[in-house]
Amino acid sequence: MKDRQLYQQILGITTPWFVAEVELDLEAEEVHVHLAHQQASWPCAECGKPCPLHDHQNERTWRHLDTCQYRTLLHAELPRTRCEEHGVRVVDIPWAESYGRFTALFERLVIDWLEAASQQAVADRMGLSWDEVHGIMQRAVKRGLKRREAEPIPYIGVDEKSFRKRHRYVTVVSDINRSRVLYVSEDRKQTSLDSFWGTLTEEQLDSIEGVAMDMWEPYIDSTKEHLPEADEKIVFDKFHVAKHLGDAVDKVRRQENKQLREDGDDRLVGTKYDWLKGRDKFNHKRWRAFCRLRRSNLKTSRAWAMREQAMKLWDYCYPGAAENHFRWWYRWATHSRLEPMIDKAKMLKSHLKNILTYLTHPITNALSESLNSKIEWVKYTARGFRNRDNFKTAIYFHCGGLGLLPAT
Repeated sequence: MKDRQLYQQILGITTPWFVAEVELDLEAEEVHVHLAHQQASWPCAECGKPCPLHDHQNERTWRHLDTCQYRTLLHAELPRTRCEEHGVRVVDIPWAESYGRFTALFERLVIDWLEAASQQAVADRMGLSWDEVHGIMQRAVKRGLKRREAEPIPYIGVDEKSFRKRHRYVTVVSDINRSRVLYVSEDRKQTSLDSFWGTLTEEQLDSIEGVAMDMWEPYIDSTKEHLPEADEKIVFDKFHVAKHLGDAVDKVRRQENKQLREDGDDRLVGTKYDWLKGRDKFNHKRWRAFCRLRRSNLKTSRAWAMREQAMKLWDYCYPGAAENHFRWWYRWATHSRLEPMIDKAKMLKSHLKNILTYLTHPITNALSESLNSKIEWVKYTARGFRNRDNFKTAIYFHCGGLGLLPAT
């Protein structure tokens, strides 16, 4: 009797449910708690109207928080009601969600662990299989997405993240202001982003003021097709432009290094990352050595100077002044006889309008850098994912800013 009262209070079981029996299995190190009721009428799980008891399901079992290191299992035969409108339905229960195999309190503990560790580590710690832990994560994400409200989203970022090797990607749409992932879709095609716009209300579409993205045509086409006045709202990401220019500088360096080494000149050997990183990444000695290189007559130093001047576009406040700077820079780059820089200059010219929209909407995907770091952490801790769906679920779980916990 005392055991029943103890577990009644520990589990928070209230009328009409009560603890009918408690069994201790010492060999299996398990505590079995059997729940029962004495009620003939229940609210319908669909509409909440009082309905007569129809029958009971076969006994079901739920894993609960351990009792003194003993696995604690709840058992009950769930009643089913017959509703005039919805037919036969299983009643809602207070200790777990429908069709769950774990109590709400147990799932909350697993979710807390998952926020700090990999799925396999949590599975090992809790004595569960990987699939059971992933199922808890999936339910948490589904719960969180269902709770998400249709709030205004002034600025969004669109980017792709590598899923595995061999150029496999997912498209990630983020809320820049709130630093959270809004949507994850397979691949990086136009259809990948098309599916996102359909999740927004008309009010949310109207609230969007700017969209930061790479100069990737499928994303551009999708945004223009679905977002009103998209030409005034697309902002090509500053750091993607810097990456394009950095790639051109590196191509010039590789070409020149090959020629110099044939002549016995190894000045450029081992300097790849020097031309790509910022001043704050150098120590004093390395910076002095780099300064000697960038002041030389090397083609690479000219390409580097062009990249640095191109990035000054984002320092301007007025579009007219920025356009004048770009025209000067474009003439310099296209007359440099450095093919990689010429190619990038032409690319930037064709997208200049939406590069300069930054002056109206000063946003970049770097504002979501914390999200990028989290996504990389998710990939690292998982040691890879078996499929895209698992990767998408993990991104939503860790980066979606969702209300994940079940009600208790």
